[in-house]
Amino acid sequence: MLPRMRLLVVVVLVAMMLGDGTVGHLPPREKSYKILFLVIASPISHRNVFIPIAEALADRGHQVEVLASLPDFSTTSNITQYNTGINFWGNSNMFKLLEQEIDVFDLLRDIIVPRVDEVYQSPIVLELYNRRKTYDIFLVDHVCNEMIYPFVYEMPYITVATPGMDPSQSAVMGNVLNPAYTPSLLSENNPQRNIYHRLINTLAHMQHPFFYFYWMYMPALQKKISEKFPELPLLTEINRNQSLTLINSHFSMTMSYPLLPSQVEVGALHCRPGNPLPQDLSSWIESAGEAGVVYFSLGSITKGNTMPSKYRELFIQAFKKLKQRVIWKYEGSLPGLSDNVLTKPWLPQQDILSNPKVKVFMSHGGLLSTQEAMYHATPILVLPIFGDQPRNAENIAGKGIGLSLNWKELSVDRIVTTIQEIINNPKYKRNMQELSNSLRDQLTTPKERAVFWTEYVIRHGGAPQLRSPAANLSWIEYLMLDVLLLLFLAVIVTFFIVKKMVLLMIKFIFTNIQTKDKLA
Repeated sequence: MLPRMRLLVVVVLVAMMLGDGTVGHLPPREKSYKILFLVIASPISHRNVFIPIAEALADRGHQVEVLASLPDFSTTSNITQYNTGINFWGNSNMFKLLEQEIDVFDLLRDIIVPRVDEVYQSPIVLELYNRRKTYDIFLVDHVCNEMIYPFVYEMPYITVATPGMDPSQSAVMGNVLNPAYTPSLLSENNPQRNIYHRLINTLAHMQHPFFYFYWMYMPALQKKISEKFPELPLLTEINRNQSLTLINSHFSMTMSYPLLPSQVEVGALHCRPGNPLPQDLSSWIESAGEAGVVYFSLGSITKGNTMPSKYRELFIQAFKKLKQRVIWKYEGSLPGLSDNVLTKPWLPQQDILSNPKVKVFMSHGGLLSTQEAMYHATPILVLPIFGDQPRNAENIAGKGIGLSLNWKELSVDRIVTTIQEIINNPKYKRNMQELSNSLRDQLTTPKERAVFWTEYVIRHGGAPQLRSPAANLSWIEYLMLDVLLLLFLAVIVTFFIVKKMVLLMIKFIFTNIQTKDKLA
């Protein structure tokens, strides 16, 4: 091979490795755009969905800025970050929510609404709001961030559906999903089982938008926003004007949905191949032998030291009975642990899950953790706590890629038996490997799709051609209740007219018969 040709090949390969295939199939950008990410009230785990999109757009040469309440949004120097310093979720105890069965809509109202004043008193928020017209596009977390909608009024914006498919959001965009087969965001029932589950799921489909938009959360938020922006339309109206939504889902991980052009799946975009582990972790895992390792983490919000002692003791005793080694993400000290358990307050989750010696991932069932397990083909034992986690647990069990346990029914034997079932029954690993193969088999990467459609919306001035006409219809118009009422009235009127005519004909005939009888 000629020296110049060799050099060219090396340059191309290096470029591919540095770019990680992020935007390898995209055409050159037209120009540099100014993009603002708005993730004011997002839970910390949602950052993992936004970071890959922001970094991919920055790598394309766009001017990317982020307004967040999350510290250290990204380590990339070419992203400008603004931190409000407002703590939305840091003090949340998920186990209290589990024990007290607090309603999710009450939680949102109590956490989000009281901080509206604090947000709009922030100098950096006000500064960015005053120059909002200088941006080409906004990207907003569609969960809990409606308070930031004054920024996007009369401006093109994209939502990122971090929890995956949300039927309520889909309906807002004009795509009402059938509850006969589509699980509600907060439902743990598979509607395809029987009529009872279809009924419960249908009620959940109605409950979510009713309590979220019309009864508890949005009315309280609307009151606060209207005090500060009296000329602003209703938040629900601004919500209907989103140009596009990037959905954190993929049909291989959940199910096939009928999607509009304005709904683009980018699920698992934060997933990546595993990196080498730190020496201590690597040695711990490799020394586990054929028995392998169980990895236990309840995510970024649920801290291990907030776990009630009754549950903590169950896990300590259960892990003593395992021949596997256990890596437990736990903040704080844990007396009474057996020698086969290693605890750390933070762990490189994807690097651990990518190791073939990890046999089971014990998880709370958060969507991002679930996607990482699917990407790395690690079977899951789900212990759902709150929000969409029961739905994710139902999906995992339904696909045969893991099992789930109810916190209130936990016992030492049940924990041990369930872990052993997942490890010893090859169907879970086989099903998970098949799912992982399907998830990775894509023409373009999720990052590429996110970048392309973001630029597309900008290039086409908000891309109104993507918008479904159904998004402009009210529920009465969409369900054709007015038309059905008119048809019903027409049937009733026709019935009475026909009835009247029949009675008149009968009377006429009867009168003629009587007249003839008299003449005879």
